[in-house]
Amino acid sequence: MSAAASNGFEPVIGLEVHAQLLTRTKQFCSCPTSFGAEPNTNVCPVCLGLPGALPVLNAEAVSMAVRTALALHCTIRERSIFARKNYFYPDLPKGYQISQFDLPFSEHGWLEIPDPASPEGTRRVGITRVHLEEDAGKNLHGVVLAEGRSVVDLNRAGTPLIEIVGEPELRSAADAVAYLKQLRDILVALGVNDGNLEEGSFRCDVNISVRPRGSSVLGTRVEIKNVNSFRHVQRAIEFETARLAAVVEAGERFGQHTRQWNDTEGSTVFLREKEGSDDYRYFPDPDLPPLVLESAWVEARRRELPELPADRRARLCSALKLSPYDAEVLTGHPRIAEFFDGVLATRPEDPVWAKRAANFVMTEVLADTRTHGLQASFPATPAQISAILELVDAGTLSGKQAKELYARVRGTPDDPASVAAAAGMVQMSDTALLEELCRKILESNPKQVAAYRGGKSGTLGFFVGHVMKETKGSANPAIVNELLRKLLAT
Repeated sequence: MSAAASNGFEPVIGLEVHAQLLTRTKQFCSCPTSFGAEPNTNVCPVCLGLPGALPVLNAEAVSMAVRTALALHCTIRERSIFARKNYFYPDLPKGYQISQFDLPFSEHGWLEIPDPASPEGTRRVGITRVHLEEDAGKNLHGVVLAEGRSVVDLNRAGTPLIEIVGEPELRSAADAVAYLKQLRDILVALGVNDGNLEEGSFRCDVNISVRPRGSSVLGTRVEIKNVNSFRHVQRAIEFETARLAAVVEAGERFGQHTRQWNDTEGSTVFLREKEGSDDYRYFPDPDLPPLVLESAWVEARRRELPELPADRRARLCSALKLSPYDAEVLTGHPRIAEFFDGVLATRPEDPVWAKRAANFVMTEVLADTRTHGLQASFPATPAQISAILELVDAGTLSGKQAKELYARVRGTPDDPASVAAAAGMVQMSDTALLEELCRKILESNPKQVAAYRGGKSGTLGFFVGHVMKETKGSANPAIVNELLRKLLAT
């Protein structure tokens, strides 16, 4: 589909994000929520929908959901209702999904996304509501059994979810991806979701329509179901914007419907006509009492909120003068952010130290760091990195030697200062010895000396490089630069 087809139109996009809460047990029963178990092993009469089985609400899921809503600036409703969303599908054993409809526990929030056109560099996107619900099961097609059939796996049935419904205020694929990334960062920082798109614990439905640019009238929307990667979201929106624009421009009529993204074909595929709320026949679940959230309890959850990624980035940029790029990298995962704060603890208010620490962590430490979900494994401790940088700051090590020392310390509990002493890794700062070496190098390179004195000041780097080569990187670069400038000036 040609992008040119959508030039006269703009998309109107709203995202519905389903995030699995990181509880040990399901939303309404005590079955485990572990990923990758054998099909139909994490099940019980409640999540199988057997007659007479009664649901009991998971208190930890409620706590996680409320913390999320508070982080997204939502208003918390004191009394909310669980409803039955009725539809037939093989992976929904009860014939309905327990969700919330007209009285969700929270609504009217917002999320900030990057916006270069704004003076503040960001803009707010509205969040309609955050509500609790349970997941359905999963159809596993192509799973070979003795009978050669596919499988309905109900391990996920009853898994606790929050649905975050965004206002239709996104205007491009880039907006949508930025929104999803900001949202995932918040959920991971809160520790309520692992942000794993591949395993389906963070996925979204894309609601999209198009209208002529400048118009305020909304077009007929379609929904792209269960898009599970940032790349797929971007490609799906770009394709569907162009497809819908071409359909509207051709004067074709269509109703609301649901589509699916086919990444192999690079296109969306029609699934079914879109159900409305009346089709789901929502009604209050008679097996669950109203959810009552007392204001004191809600305020206690508010006090539990950690420093969120946007606030942490703002602190690093404003107080410690790091670049937005550095701040973005160092807050991209909560464990990385904690690690960097551990390195900063030596001098928490020193911008020079912060920049030195940021460079070393990003270039050396993160190259060997592995993350999975909320977990991360680091090759060294914050204390070891601080100790290495202290040696550089004291003039004991050069920058090159710091990297060599890190390579020796990496993966060990050893003290960097002890390792450096044992290895004889001491920066050469003897002014008399370095001056003698600088004189010899200048005498051996008369053409470069003449060039420098003729105005080619960049030649200084040539001499510094030779000194560092002769000393195997151990010479103090500040002293070397000072000596060379003095000798070249005479």
